[in-house]
Amino acid sequence: MSKIAVVTDSTTYLPPELVKKHNISIAPQVLIWGDQTYKDGVDITSEQFFTRLKTAKVMPTTSQVAVVSFQEIFQDLVNRDFEVLAILVSSKLSGTIQSATQAKDLMGSAGEKVHIVDSQSVAMALGFQALAVARALEAGANLKEAIALGEKSHEYTGVFFAVDTLEFLHRGGRIGGAQRFLGTMLNMKPILAIHDGRVEGIERIRTKSKAHDRVLELVLEKTKGKSPIRLATLHANAAEDAKALLTRAENELKPTESIFTEVSPTVGTHAGPGTVGLAFMAGM
Repeated sequence: MSKIAVVTDSTTYLPPELVKKHNISIAPQVLIWGDQTYKDGVDITSEQFFTRLKTAKVMPTTSQVAVVSFQEIFQDLVNRDFEVLAILVSSKLSGTIQSATQAKDLMGSAGEKVHIVDSQSVAMALGFQALAVARALEAGANLKEAIALGEKSHEYTGVFFAVDTLEFLHRGGRIGGAQRFLGTMLNMKPILAIHDGRVEGIERIRTKSKAHDRVLELVLEKTKGKSPIRLATLHANAAEDAKALLTRAENELKPTESIFTEVSPTVGTHAGPGTVGLAFMAGM
């Protein structure tokens, strides 16, 4: 039986214990802050990122995983006789898949052992896809089955999130279909989703607490009648709000898996502090 390794990128911000348990390799996105460059989640944590952001005079920007980073990860795995299945952040949100494809091409014939899947998502919606494939491989799935699972798994995942402001998404060019919410009243909290691989505006809610209520309602609607259900938070320096929302979701949905996680520094750059949401996988 051939050995198959799963690779994803740091926008998942998968908890380290799950990365280790399922032998998943994480390719770090790149954070650029002034004249300094950081590997996402390696050289800078979310806590460090948001602490610095509070007093920053210069705002950070991001760049996709470096081609050389992918090449090092892929080559190491191939050298150890692995086929590689990389499930990565949506190509409509990032150039990460382009970097992975370039790395694969630079590997010559060895690149034939690298297979790349567009998750059409981000954060733990992507994380659940990577976990599903890793677990299927542990249960005996072959390469063809794993690729097929990776390619369809986005149909079973979703993410809804409430942001304090659209400023960060707009500045980073990731605002997508939420563009229509720009210029709305300052006290309105936009609710967004990842749809067809890009950010889409769902609706505007007047207060933060009601916005979190609506995020939960939307997840309940999307997962109704489906099982199993897996849930995860995503939050940007808003741990208490995220914990409260996850607890409520757990009570309503009785998920088979529940993960408390935050957004990575590169995702936080675009979402902005105060963002709280829920990611899910349902029916797979």
